Amino acid sequence: MAALNSSGFKFNILDGKTCSVLENKDNQEFFMKWGIKGKIRVDTFAFDQHFQPYQIDEFTSSFMKDDTVVHRLQVPGSRGNWVSLGLKADKVLVTPVECTITSMDFFDRLVPDVVRESGHIRKCLDEVIDSFTVSDELRKMLLSDESDHYDLFSDEDRGQFVFLLFKHLCLGGEVCQYEDDVTPYLDTAKSLYKDLISVVKDGDSKKLRVISHVYKFTAYDESGDMMYPADEQHDQNFAYLIIDPYKRHVAVLYHKFTS
Repeated sequence: MAALNSSGFKFNILDGKTCSVLENKDNQEFFMKWGIKGKIRVDTFAFDQHFQPYQIDEFTSSFMKDDTVVHRLQVPGSRGNWVSLGLKADKVLVTPVECTITSMDFFDRLVPDVVRESGHIRKCLDEVIDSFTVSDELRKMLLSDESDHYDLFSDEDRGQFVFLLFKHLCLGGEVCQYEDDVTPYLDTAKSLYKDLISVVKDGDSKKLRVISHVYKFTAYDESGDMMYPADEQHDQNFAYLIIDPYKRHVAVLYHKFTS
């Protein structure tokens, strides 16, 4: 954990920067169905200095103590509205997230064992895993290492940002109507991934390369209690920092699972 200080990076709101995926009408209907509408959001800021990964503790410390940031960051209120976080954190725990995938071919291995050629998700006997009621092979593969298909994705694969986005969408919120077809999950994960990360074309290979740095983070108050993204741990309570070091932009992808 990194103790916060008043120096370091400074941040400004990028009001003109939006996440088109969250604003798209069709996507909002899916978000409502999946139980995440009104609980997921993206906020984007500009920062004032060159960033290197070794500075991530200083960066997140400055970020969660910045007046502009803590008043801009929103959390779901008791009436279902968004309210300002408004509190500066005392400590931040940061975990790097791998982000190197540039093609959704990454998910082709789901066929045919988890997903049929048609896109239909194979069903399984109902069971409860980590508080989720699982009735198909997709969610079982995502949640349980006892799944016959768990090894389709290595631990390194499961740590990739695009995999985590896909998993978050598939699991949804507290009240979630699951899809029978995998396509909406893949399409939404792809669009969200493209909105959040930045890529460049390598001059020699001509292949795309991700330049964004991604981190999962949790903030704590002076008493050591978790305060952001929520006051309790859950895989679907998450906050990611996506840093573009070229543009000096940082986006926060946030979701709160619990009511």
